[in-house]
Amino acid sequence: MAETRIEWTDTTWNPVAGCKIMSAGCTNCYAMQMARRLEAMGVEKYAGLTRKSGNRTIWNNTIRLDESALEIPLKWRKPRNIFVNSMSDLFHDQVPDDFIAKIWQVMEQTPRHNYQILTKRPDRMSQLVNDIIAKTLPNVWLGTSVENSDVAHRVKELQAVSATVRFISFEPLIGPIGNLNLDNIHWAIVGGESGPAARPIREEWIDEIHRLCRKHDTAFFFKQWGTWGADNKKRSKKANGRQYRGRTWDEMPSTSSKRVEL
Repeated sequence: MAETRIEWTDTTWNPVAGCKIMSAGCTNCYAMQMARRLEAMGVEKYAGLTRKSGNRTIWNNTIRLDESALEIPLKWRKPRNIFVNSMSDLFHDQVPDDFIAKIWQVMEQTPRHNYQILTKRPDRMSQLVNDIIAKTLPNVWLGTSVENSDVAHRVKELQAVSATVRFISFEPLIGPIGNLNLDNIHWAIVGGESGPAARPIREEWIDEIHRLCRKHDTAFFFKQWGTWGADNKKRSKKANGRQYRGRTWDEMPSTSSKRVEL
């Protein structure tokens, strides 16, 4: 629940902590290391959520619900873009339906904020949002992560969700994504991986997504090159910067234009 350096949002809100590795995009997840550091700092909420695997820190599939965090957005008077569960996945199978419903209630009570929910489990998100919650809130943006073509099926599952804004995070982009259909996808975030174990990004993979965004009228946000640059050289994130095709791309989805509801 803090200000964040994530370029496409203002604030994070974490009523759930802990997760499970789902696919290749999770391998170097920053949240695993962050949870370990927070535990070492004595933050009880993050105690026992990770384990060591060789030299790596990874999730141990423990989920912790934080009822006390539910009211935090009610106290934020100034409108914000809020990334929900940057340290977890709201649609993890261990997060109860009724707890997710409580989060929906908070979001409904605070229409001044935009809520950005990103999941690697869009199948469960679709089932819950469409059939159980059955309420499309204009200030709730629903998204999924697609790191390469191996998980491209998540796009169809996202397209089945009733939402005001649907978005895809192509981060970390670790492979080509193929000729995806981005119909009714309103926003795409693209980024490379950072850190000492970062996997390379290729400019042609970004080009592929950029072309699809232009074809489907999807807003394009280039977040970072990460550790690897367009010349395939390894350097710091700061040295690589955020420029793609000679400029920064900070497009955001339009929430005023009509959206297709399912």
